Amino acid sequence: MATQLYRLLPLLFLPFVLFRHGASPPPLSQHTVTGGDPGRHPVVLLPGNTCSQLEARLTDAYQPPSPQCGAAKGNGRWFRLWKNSTAMQDAELAPCLSDQLRLVYDPVARDFRNVPGVETRVLGFGSTRGFLADTPANQDLCMGKLVEALEKAGYRDGETLFGAPFDFRQAPAEPGQPCRAFSQFSRRLRALVEHASRKNGGKPVVVMSHSQGGYFALEFLNRSPLPWRRRYVRHYVMASIGPGGFLLSMQLLASNPSSALSSGSAFIALPSPKVFGPDAPLVVTRARNYTAQDIPEFLTAIGLPRLAVTLYQTRALPVKLNFRAPVVPTTCINGVGVPTMKELVYWDGNFSKAPEVVYGDGDDLILLESTLALDTVIGDDPRQEYYKSIKLAGTSHAGVVSDGAALERVISEILGVHE
Repeated sequence: MATQLYRLLPLLFLPFVLFRHGASPPPLSQHTVTGGDPGRHPVVLLPGNTCSQLEARLTDAYQPPSPQCGAAKGNGRWFRLWKNSTAMQDAELAPCLSDQLRLVYDPVARDFRNVPGVETRVLGFGSTRGFLADTPANQDLCMGKLVEALEKAGYRDGETLFGAPFDFRQAPAEPGQPCRAFSQFSRRLRALVEHASRKNGGKPVVVMSHSQGGYFALEFLNRSPLPWRRRYVRHYVMASIGPGGFLLSMQLLASNPSSALSSGSAFIALPSPKVFGPDAPLVVTRARNYTAQDIPEFLTAIGLPRLAVTLYQTRALPVKLNFRAPVVPTTCINGVGVPTMKELVYWDGNFSKAPEVVYGDGDDLILLESTLALDTVIGDDPRQEYYKSIKLAGTSHAGVVSDGAALERVISEILGVHE
């Protein structure tokens, strides 16, 4: 990876870098889109982490940590659980929000579920309105500018433009491991893609994901029958994601080990041994270094119980190691040239303190090594007939779907405007 990085550095001054093989998807018609106009292919968007909105309702089975947390018990009404800015800023209500958002692992069902007495649902499935946040920063992260640009191009929500929000607390598990949330999401997404195609004259769909949405989209595609993929997916555009995970997930677990068993997605972004080898230390202490191969030992060192380590090894790690080509025309778009966590230094071994950070190249979250690995994991797969990798210099993780020039590049890929 060091050699690849050295060779790529002169290219980072270019607006973008292309890696391409195979025939391009056929160009789309340039007709103006109005509703179900057959000139363009429908688009389904999957947003990033925390962009999907969740509603909840409480039943009599809920045992609140304090009386005010149970105020809604028994009335049967749905209320906004995420994102609930009012509760987040209220010292009395914030602990209620935290308790009702957390998941618990059920050893009998071998799956994560809500706290007993809390029912949840994803808001606005099928629409992009379900993940548009209420602050400028969140709008940038949650595809707000992308949706706006597509609508200016003529796309219409529910007609040619669709959203697939998901429960970001959950994560795909290794096939064979129970994962009710992902199974339900997959059924809904399959039905949505088919609906979008039918509504637009049977045209195959452009699937576009950002950040965490890429984990869900890629697993969904790879677990769908190949004939179905070829019939319904014209192009998959995957932004700000790579097979390597990122170090921030290690830092967050170290600072709050108890979160490991309160979220099914706690391990989804841990660095992958498939990308970071045994000679690449990610966490450094006086006593020892931890590489991606040493993550089980790292999880033990920061205080996670044995159950959490086992769940990482049996549910999350196999998915990470099986990151593979979706075998549909694919474009990967990532930012590079931005300082990004490369090593965490806890020299005295106290993981509760903030670490010293050594920075490398990336998009401020995903390292360049992970972006380059896409070219190998997806691009070099002989089954992957069309693959393009776009590296946007000086572009951050969120900037890929919000910065002016980067956004134009993303839109051109969605619209199928190929060189």
